[in-house]
Amino acid sequence: MMPRFPFFLVLALLACGGAMAQDRPNIVLVVADDLGIGDVKAYGGERCKIDTPNFDRLAREGVRFTDAHATASSCIASRMAIMTGRYAWRYAAPDAATDGPWGYLTPRLEPGTPTLATVLKRAGYRSGYVGKWHLGTLMSTKDSKPQGPGNVDYETPLRVGPAEYGFDFSFILPGSLDMYPYAFIRDGAWVGPVTATKAFSGFQRSGPAAPDFEDHLVLDTLTKEAEAFLSEAGAAEKKEPFFLYVGLTSPHSPISPGKAFQGKSALGPYGDLVMETDACLGRILDALDRTGLAKGTIVVATSDHGPAAYAGNEPEAPGQYKKMQAAGHYSNGDYRGFKFDIYEGAHRVPFLVRWPGKAASGGVCPRVVGLVDLMATFAGAAKARMVDGEGADSVSFLTLLENPTAEAPRRNLVVTSDTAFSIRRGALKLILGPGCGASSQWGNEPGDDVAWQTAVAAFGHPPTLSELGLPQFVQLYNLTKDPKETKNLAQDQPDDVSTLLEQIDTVVASGRTTPGDWLENDRPVNYFEKIPPFVLAK
Repeated sequence: MMPRFPFFLVLALLACGGAMAQDRPNIVLVVADDLGIGDVKAYGGERCKIDTPNFDRLAREGVRFTDAHATASSCIASRMAIMTGRYAWRYAAPDAATDGPWGYLTPRLEPGTPTLATVLKRAGYRSGYVGKWHLGTLMSTKDSKPQGPGNVDYETPLRVGPAEYGFDFSFILPGSLDMYPYAFIRDGAWVGPVTATKAFSGFQRSGPAAPDFEDHLVLDTLTKEAEAFLSEAGAAEKKEPFFLYVGLTSPHSPISPGKAFQGKSALGPYGDLVMETDACLGRILDALDRTGLAKGTIVVATSDHGPAAYAGNEPEAPGQYKKMQAAGHYSNGDYRGFKFDIYEGAHRVPFLVRWPGKAASGGVCPRVVGLVDLMATFAGAAKARMVDGEGADSVSFLTLLENPTAEAPRRNLVVTSDTAFSIRRGALKLILGPGCGASSQWGNEPGDDVAWQTAVAAFGHPPTLSELGLPQFVQLYNLTKDPKETKNLAQDQPDDVSTLLEQIDTVVASGRTTPGDWLENDRPVNYFEKIPPFVLAK
């Protein structure tokens, strides 16, 4: 029999609708692109030569996490984990034969894959996505061939886009700002004609573009869309909770700040672009204040991974970070490593969370969290039901918002680079490989080829696959004592190497980080599948 509620209780529930909405907070997630932990003043201090008053405001008004990590040091894999709460390496690799170049890549996730938006939709949330997508789309083409620059029908809506992943509204750039097509897509439909050919950044990737598309206007355009979404939410008669994902395109290349920000930073164009990125966050915070939504809204500001070694005031120059550091600015903070590699600077990111009345104001949290944990955390805050298996690697950090020094909910964290896996547990971090886990093309050091050559030579002969886990081929660091990862402890602490190898084996084999029955990965996982071909014994 259905329970019967007294009439006065029904009236009371109707009258306190605002309080009920507060129990299901609005959520705004702002993800910058290639923003380093040292690019934010609240983290970099004197080693940061860029003013970031709005990121710093969030640090004062919310919790500043100091040990937060992307789970991959490159864009797509990191964003897959953010969106799904599952490590990207568990998913099947896309069919390369059907992929188009750059922004024409096909979906990295099967339509219908559980996402932040689909989970929150169960709790009555309306979801919007604004900005860099880079998770692949399925475009309408004029022939039966894979989508690409020459055959897309720009007058026909996308066949697969954000709507197929639970978003009620979207305004996206398909890839990064240095990747064609240079055109926006609103709710699956191309914005205006795509009839021009343009190229941005030092990479000079020339391809299809909207005639009025200009790189220095993109941040302002995206922020206006986010502001409009928030204004509509604030004015809506029906105050349904909302989730807004804002994927900023900066400070990823091209280094093209808007005209109002050119010359703002003493550091040069890179500093100007970071200042504009910060100003975009500020405009979003102002919109929440203006609409009266701030008190009932969780705001998270972070980056998809660390800064690129080639980022700076010149167009994509390898190792340009050295010039930035000579000027006193350290985008990777106190850490070693850059985008694409496996060291801390590549994946330890700024991570700020404000939730008025819930998150400790001015709190500093030293516990390990991952961007993969956003799904479970948002679901917990929204009281959204998660089906077993969803967010398989997502661990809620809600307890850390109220008490930032509480016990860490997460026991270990797996992070990947272009070619390497690592696992973190407590102070210890094990890297499966002898180098930086990336090519040295852009200045990441030591590059894989040289590192593996050196390790094999010291070993005396090419190893077998089973020998690649020996201390001679891995790196072990104590991040409490050695946050710069300068002293490899693998040879001195072989038992810790063995323990961490067993743990990463369990994480991979179980198909999940969360408790429950073991799940299947979508493909076999081989830690060493991307090592140089000369390494293994024939």
